[in-house]
Amino acid sequence: MAARPKTLTAAVAPVAVGAGLAAHDGVFAALPAAAALLGAILIQIGTNFANDYYDFVRGGDTEERVGPTRVTQAGIIEPEAVKRGMVVVLGAAMLVGVYLVAVAGWPILVIGLASVLCAVAYTGGPFPLAYHGLGDLFVFIFFGLIAVGGTYFVQALAWPPDALLAGVGLGALSTAILVVNNLRDIETDTRAGKRTLAVRLGVSGTRAELVALFALGAVVPIAGWQIYAWPVASLTSLMAIPLAVPPVRTAFRYEHPAELIPMLGATARVVVVYGLLLATGLALG
Repeated sequence: MAARPKTLTAAVAPVAVGAGLAAHDGVFAALPAAAALLGAILIQIGTNFANDYYDFVRGGDTEERVGPTRVTQAGIIEPEAVKRGMVVVLGAAMLVGVYLVAVAGWPILVIGLASVLCAVAYTGGPFPLAYHGLGDLFVFIFFGLIAVGGTYFVQALAWPPDALLAGVGLGALSTAILVVNNLRDIETDTRAGKRTLAVRLGVSGTRAELVALFALGAVVPIAGWQIYAWPVASLTSLMAIPLAVPPVRTAFRYEHPAELIPMLGATARVVVVYGLLLATGLALG
């Protein structure tokens, strides 16, 4: 429950796309790609553990919480046990990183250390990113640009421009998961002093951000096809965009925040379908 399996698509999809793009360019390497996938999943789980723990101790998670159960706030697991779990999982991610650094050198060391640091700093530390409206930017960069580009880099030791473009698409849709989550929590986050971007933008602004993120995700395959000669098969990723209609419709029509809870999983499905179709389309090309 603390690992939040529905959110793990944000870790799997960009790595799949990075591997698919590497296959398209003839530089696919199975072991580094698999290690990148394992590392990304571990960092995502570690981040979720950190959020569960730090949101509770900072007072962000209270009995008024509307979203899925947080194990620390609900008293299911002791806070210190969740914190130890965070340390163990992020430590495991760093062990995977040792192999990737041996394969790809110091750039991966920098990326790995920054990823682990931000996993904790997202809700922990003296300047928690999520509490200062920087959570969306963190997700866009680390679960988009860095996840796709870094996966490509550990296989090819290069970071081509179209890897960044692909990262923009995955980053936008992964951020949409967070936006749905934060839209649901605007009222409770405001009372807790958690100044997420959703709190700062308000309901109307957050709805506009959600639409813009889905639109950006839709533009990326078309841009890749036109600018970088991605194969036509990569455009099958656009088949995922209609899946965004229910989350967007609910975001504009909901009357109670609880109605947005199922939309978290629905948005995560958009990410995984988009990512797998884009990865497959690139690899087949």
